[in-house]
Amino acid sequence: MTSVVQRGRAAAEKAFRKVFPGHWSFLLGEIAMFSFFVLVATGLYLSLFYDASAEIVPYDGSYAQLAGVSVSQAFQSVMDITFERPLGSVVRQTHHWAALVFVAALVLHAARVFFTGAFRRPRRLNWMIGVTLMGLAMVTGFFGLVLPHDLLGGTSARIGHAFAVSVPVIGPGVADLLFAGPFGNPQMLHRMWMLHVVILPIVIGLFLVAHLALVWVQTHTMFGGNGRTEQVVEGSAAWPAYLFKAGGLLALVSGVLVGFGALVQIAPVWIHGPFDPASTTVPAQPDWYLGWVEGALRIFPAVDLTVMGWAIPSPFIAGVAFPVAVFAVLYAWPLAEAKLTGDTASHHILDRPRDRPVRTATGAAGLAALTVLLMAGSHDWQGFLLGASIEVMTIAYRIALVVVPATVGLVTYSVCRTLIAEEAAADSQRNPVGRSRRP
Repeated sequence: MTSVVQRGRAAAEKAFRKVFPGHWSFLLGEIAMFSFFVLVATGLYLSLFYDASAEIVPYDGSYAQLAGVSVSQAFQSVMDITFERPLGSVVRQTHHWAALVFVAALVLHAARVFFTGAFRRPRRLNWMIGVTLMGLAMVTGFFGLVLPHDLLGGTSARIGHAFAVSVPVIGPGVADLLFAGPFGNPQMLHRMWMLHVVILPIVIGLFLVAHLALVWVQTHTMFGGNGRTEQVVEGSAAWPAYLFKAGGLLALVSGVLVGFGALVQIAPVWIHGPFDPASTTVPAQPDWYLGWVEGALRIFPAVDLTVMGWAIPSPFIAGVAFPVAVFAVLYAWPLAEAKLTGDTASHHILDRPRDRPVRTATGAAGLAALTVLLMAGSHDWQGFLLGASIEVMTIAYRIALVVVPATVGLVTYSVCRTLIAEEAAADSQRNPVGRSRRP
């Protein structure tokens, strides 16, 4: 018994001595994790009152403008949460803001890992887990967008169903699995609720635990300089410095999200109105992390292909094949870079982005392309404000999708090379090479 206690005490002391780097960029992962905590907490509250039913009833809540309007039970329950339940509006809006911040923190964290080379051996698996978390977060957000069954959510579900059906060979089966049968099936919302509230959060939680476990076992990376080496990790110990810092960050993230939920309106379903398949959609776009897919759908050429006798409709190319290709590149990058550079060694010291011009330029060009597509997701609103037709805006964004990433990539590469050359010149001036006249 004494030996067990001693081993436990030794393990606890070792855990308390675990070193965490102090650079602010390492907190992006923590922000994502704490946003997920807020998502789970607020989601549990909302699930107490949400009714995943498509049954049509007359609205009888306190929002007078919709009095007597035919709505689904799901829409009615969301309106009830918003206007009738204690702090319902604050909790619901906090949940939505937390979802936006969760994905944003994951994206920024992935960008930091990519540009600094933290995905290299021995952390390739953890990079792939992180990419998976981003994908799961986006898919979960889509199902959450559908649940209110307002005009925006219903239209999004219809687009998502079209994407699923467009997949060659297995499309109809995938659509039936995700949407509980043909679009408009009364069980669709219950299927979406199960995916959004139960199945996907559990899967995200498991991947998050695996991600953290690998970080703990493999130790953290850190930025170079000041004589740092691959063998030694510098930073603050888990106890008390890091735990107090993490606790403060948890309180800060939670406070900011609740503050946004209380003060900044988001997802006003009462303005969108209930879903009606015969109605045109409201002038609104999906959440930002799905906007790049919306942009691709809007500006990619509407070309239907036939490959080996199988029909490949244009929605599949923009809405399924393109996002899958983006994530495939992210998954494959660590292996591809190691193969092309011949670098198979383990790394714990991070790269400076300037020192890897090709990687940095490629990443910058990719982000520029996704930004163009994100902006294209609202090109109808932009055309309205600028007095330009949809056709003109579509052509402009197609050109931008080629020109902007290429320009950003070339400029980034040139800047990196210039910084490397300037640094080498400065080093040579500080440490001049001795010279003598030949005899």
